[in-house]
Amino acid sequence: MDPDTHTLLLYEYVDDIIERRGPYRDAHIALLRQLKDAGTILMAGAVGDPVSGAAIVFNPCDPAEVGEYVLRDPYVVNGLVTTWKALPWNVVV
Repeated sequence: MDPDTHTLLLYEYVDDIIERRGPYRDAHIALLRQLKDAGTILMAGAVGDPVSGAAIVFNPCDPAEVGEYVLRDPYVVNGLVTTWKALPWNVVV
């Protein structure tokens, strides 16, 4: 595994994400914090104004770890993510 190749996980959200995320937000953020504390992810956050999706940067890891995260993410489980993709990200600086 190349130590400079991270994985960029991109989400697209439902149009009314702000109104619908309330019941799941704490669990979603808690899972992200758990992965950050474990060193699995580098950073994560919403994108767009208004919010239309999210980006999560995984440290170099087995791609299966990214898929496992997606399957556990409360936003995905509860239908708030319409599409997602995980892309290798070769960081040069």
